[in-house]
Amino acid sequence: MTITNRELDGDVDTVFFMTDKEYFYLSSGLVKQIAKHNGNLSKLVPSFVEQKLKEKLR
Repeated sequence: MTITNRELDGDVDTVFFMTDKEYFYLSSGLVKQIAKHNGNLSKLVPSFVEQKLKEKLR
C-alpha cells in the first residue's frame, strides 16, 4: 500500500495503526506453517487447538 501511494502521489504519507491482538486476523495457513515447523503457538491459539494441530501433523 505504501509503495502504491508513493507511486500515485509522492506527497502522500501512509500511516498504519495496529490493532490490539484480541482483534486482529490470524491466518489459519500461517498457524499451520508454524505448527508444521514445531513453532510455539501458545500465544496465538488456545492450548487444545495447538494440541490437535500437533497430533494431526505427526
